[in-house]
Formats: sequence, C-alpha cells, structure tokens
Amino acid sequence: MILTLDVGNTNINLGLFDGDTICMRARFATERDKTDDQFAVLLHTLFTMNNYALSCVQGGIISSVVPELTAALESAIYKLTEKKALSLSPGLKTGLNILIDNPAQLGADLAAGAVGTVCRYPLPAFVVDLGTATKIYAVDSNKGFRGCMIAPGVNVSLKALTDVSSLLPTIQLKPPKKACGTNSVESMQSGVILGTAAMIDGLLDRFAEELGTPKSIIATGGLASSIVPVCRHVIQRDDDLILYGLKAIYDKNK
Repeated sequence: MILTLDVGNTNINLGLFDGDTICMRARFATERDKTDDQFAVLLHTLFTMNNYALSCVQGGIISSVVPELTAALESAIYKLTEKKALSLSPGLKTGLNILIDNPAQLGADLAAGAVGTVCRYPLPAFVVDLGTATKIYAVDSNKGFRGCMIAPGVNVSLKALTDVSSLLPTIQLKPPKKACGTNSVESMQSGVILGTAAMIDGLLDRFAEELGTPKSIIATGGLASSIVPVCRHVIQRDDDLILYGLKAIYDKNK
C-alpha cells in the first residue's frame, strides 16, 4: 500500500492506496508547530481506527505548500514504516510539460492535480481548485501545464471582510435564495458564494477564449462543494484529484 499526503495551508489530506484504489481517507488541520512525534501519533491512531497495519505501507509521497511541515511528516512516516517518503519537488518525474515562465515555481499541489487530471480525464482540461486560495489551471492535450490564475480563497475573502467590518456577522457558506440580498447574511452569501462562482464562470470563459474549449472541467478542494453547485458551467467534482496525482507520480519514480 502507498501513503499519499497533500499538505495545504488549511488542511492535510491523506489517502492510502491499495493498488490504484483509495482504501482509507483522512483530513486533519494543518498545524505548523506539530512535531514529527505528534504526526507519528496521529498517523498511528488513524491506521488503528481504520484497522490497517502500518507494516502494509510500502512507500509514501508528500506534496506540500507548507515547507516547515515536510520534514516532520517525512520523519514521522519513516519512524512508523521505515520507508522514506518521496517529496514532490523539481527533479521528480511527473510526465508533465510545464509551460510556464519558471517551471521551478510550479506549486506541488498544482503539479499533483495536473497529473491527476492527465490520468483521470479527457484532455484538454481546466481545473478549479477551491481551497485556501482559489485557483484555475489548464492542462492541454499534450500533457502541458499551460498556466493558472490565483485569487484569495472563499474563507480568506470572508475573513478579510468581517475582520474590518464590525457590523457584519459570521455566516454559513451556503448559497442564498437570490443574488440581490435583502438582509446582511443573504447579501454576504451572495457576494462570497455567488461572487466566487461568477468569477470562476467568467475566468473559465476567458481561459477558453485564450486556449480553446476544454473537454473536461474538474473542481477539487475543500470548498468545491459550496461553490460548484451554483456555477453555470458543467463542472465535475473530484475531491481526490491530487491524491490520485500523487500516486501516479510515485509510480513513475518508485
């Protein structure tokens, strides 16, 4: 079995693969001061809860946008399994043709998501990643990573709004009944949720004007479930896209 870990700014997603199938999933908060021993305890507990033996882990791979946690996770995995996990960084084979100004700047999460897209969907494809940041990126029919857009994420925007506006309340991330809100909560939901959806729809149109019509549009990330249902484009959700990409990269480099 292969352990995959996607370390984001808000959450860490874990997938345990048996062959090409995810047999265990977990999500836990990104805590930047956690030590390798604390991660080891957490991983041991997750495996025990799900009735899997750590001895079944044959290898692992990590994508991380939080560099200070990468070494701690690598150490935790080695302590538990005596296997050295791969870390997704320049030098690993991905099968992508990275067509941006400086390929070394491509984030590990974007690289893994693009590889997952190549493995699982018809190309060309656009991917919407709704996490701490909102990202849209394009993968062409020749497995080329063409570029992306990055904007503040839904929760980042909402926190910025409420932090500087004393009278605005905390709200649930659910779609309002109408775009033209008639109370504070509904108006904020319209701005945050429908506003993000409208941005995504508009940028997908602009991507298509520049790069051509895609065969697939995929959404991933922790906030996809709140935004995708109100987008006007047909978008397929895949919460495990990055994990599948990591497994494919592991297989290329094992």
